[in-house]
Amino acid sequence: MPTPMTTPTSAHMTPRVTWAAAQARRFARQSLTTPVEGAAPEQLALLAGAMCGTHAQVASAAELSLALRHTEATRQDVREALGDPSGKVPGEEATLVKTYGPRGTVHLLPAAELPLWTGALSALPTGAQHAEGVRLDARQTDEVIAAIADALTGRCLTVDEMTEEIVARTGPWAGELTMPAFQTMWPRWRTVMHTAGQRGALCFGPNRGRKVTFTRPRSGDPLPAAQALPALVQRYLHAYGPATPESFAKWLAMPIGWARTTFHGCEVEEVDFEGAPAWVAAGDAVFSDEPVRGVRLLPYFDSFGIDAYPRERFFPGRAFERATARGQAGNYPLLVVDGEVAGVWHQKRSGRRIAVTVEPLGKLGAGRMRELEAQVVRVGEVLEGAASLTVGEVAVGPHA
Repeated sequence: MPTPMTTPTSAHMTPRVTWAAAQARRFARQSLTTPVEGAAPEQLALLAGAMCGTHAQVASAAELSLALRHTEATRQDVREALGDPSGKVPGEEATLVKTYGPRGTVHLLPAAELPLWTGALSALPTGAQHAEGVRLDARQTDEVIAAIADALTGRCLTVDEMTEEIVARTGPWAGELTMPAFQTMWPRWRTVMHTAGQRGALCFGPNRGRKVTFTRPRSGDPLPAAQALPALVQRYLHAYGPATPESFAKWLAMPIGWARTTFHGCEVEEVDFEGAPAWVAAGDAVFSDEPVRGVRLLPYFDSFGIDAYPRERFFPGRAFERATARGQAGNYPLLVVDGEVAGVWHQKRSGRRIAVTVEPLGKLGAGRMRELEAQVVRVGEVLEGAASLTVGEVAVGPHA
């Protein structure tokens, strides 16, 4: 019989939670233990919510992250779930929205939950992210974001088209080329583009050929911060608890002092997590005594790979050096065995053929190899191709 991993306690004792129990619950809640079934658009939106957003800086990685948590979904299902968030195209109602989420990075979020996210993210403290002469002051920021929302209502525009519309609504100062980017200069208004997304003024629209477009989501006004921030803390703890204010601060890229105040201002419950204090949502301190078993392949920037703390436990031993970039997670696709990182992998596509190379950091037995082969097959299905497995060294570096 397995040893219980959550120690029953009296009302006056702090519940004790092991690493294995925490990982088992996190895996289960993010459908990594058992992928979900059912109508893909609705289920993919629920999955994105359970993950606290799907990191989507690399679109193909986001498609894998979501679809691998479903029994049958493909990358095309994810694209169809994104639909047309402006509502301009009939019959293309979006259940997912691609926008600027935690840390100001691109995420896929459930369309139905967007008012909660924008309410919480727009309430985060802001600092000086650009030099004097580049950044906008508070009044200019509000003016630009109002212009963005007005310009994008009911239509999809490219960045160049947005510049014309914003300058027409604000003034030439918004279009001055002051923002250094990729060996060129961008107009000043783009310094607050992620802020506009976090306030609900814009999101990504359907591509126009190879050009990215933006639109204004139809998901409603942001919720009040007093309602949205506690709800965000609850979602974070549901997905990644036990957690600490420090990990919450890293997840949002926010100052630790603010994170502590916000975190402890919500309904949370302290637990003993491997000998150190951590927190779960109040009344959510029950954990399974069944540890994680099995093999999983997680793509670049999978939310679980980035947000599962403590990081050195998820990346034990050699995995911390091999599967992170100087401690930064997300740069390598991960081989996960029994709830911990056990190697890296890489895929290279040629037509419909997808060559998957997996580099384990230890020996995989026959049973583990069969599970790995099944995971590779599923990767091929998601990417709408035929995947083959090679076990060996992954010679490419991060982001390859």
